Amino acid sequence: MLWLGVIAQKLYQRELKAFLSPQVNWVAAIVFYLLFIVGVMYFAVAPGIEKKSLSLVLINAALFGLFTYATYDLTNLATLKNWPITIVFIDIAWGMVLSMITALAGYLIYQRLG
Repeated sequence: MLWLGVIAQKLYQRELKAFLSPQVNWVAAIVFYLLFIVGVMYFAVAPGIEKKSLSLVLINAALFGLFTYATYDLTNLATLKNWPITIVFIDIAWGMVLSMITALAGYLIYQRLG
């Protein structure tokens, strides 16, 4: 939500003005991010915990971020008129970073509590 509301807000205003709603739909954003966290925990953190491998956690998280954000952005690129290619690359990179940060946090919390 920090990404949508603060970090990328000006970038999105500049690059996606024609596509943007006047306000972020925070309910949809919260639902997405909660599902994203569950996905990261299931597909990245759990296998890494099972194998006792932080590197596996981070690799799986990066791939999860790549696949989820690429699905959204490449679909938009394929179906929406004038969807900016720069947004595709920035969003996918952000998805990978976000996924890795989330997975690292989940793994470290598990290490402390587990």
